[in-house]
Amino acid sequence: MRSCSIKNLQDDQMKPKFLNLIVAAGLLLALASCQKASQTDAPATPALARVATVGQPAPDFTLRDLQGGVHRLSALKGNVVFVNFWATWCPPCRSEMPDMQTLNNEMAAAGKPFQMLAILYNTEPQLGANFVTRYGYKFPVLLDPANEASQAYGITGVPETYIVDKNGILREKFLGPLPWNSPEAKAMLNKYM
Repeated sequence: MRSCSIKNLQDDQMKPKFLNLIVAAGLLLALASCQKASQTDAPATPALARVATVGQPAPDFTLRDLQGGVHRLSALKGNVVFVNFWATWCPPCRSEMPDMQTLNNEMAAAGKPFQMLAILYNTEPQLGANFVTRYGYKFPVLLDPANEASQAYGITGVPETYIVDKNGILREKFLGPLPWNSPEAKAMLNKYM
């Protein structure tokens, strides 16, 4: 009788372990099946999926500005293009904007082949428009509603700035805010003019 009760006890202890093994095996099979399906059923990678690399052609984009105008990066060949990703909720982004406006003004006054593009990241367009109007920024602020440009450039945070030379080659990548009105920043840009 004693051995029977021990056997029953062992059977009772084994049932939960056995059920756990069955559930775990089922989950592993389901996960493997989902992973295989995602690999075989995935659509072709779009051209914008290539991440920007210094020394390579800059990923092209076509975006609308706050006023509805269209800006295509590849149409700006012949200019040094300053591409800045920013957000209104980002204090470092806001802190570098006055220097960006001064730099933009100076380049335009000197007749330099220069174009500044500020791409609004993860921000409602109206908040961007209000911010730009409030502080009087005149450079184009572009909207990237599907985050295609930010993905193509592989941004890791904001602000991030990319310098594209006159031939459309990405020459510089800067993470974080910089004093864009400094002699060093101007010298860096001038070497690509």
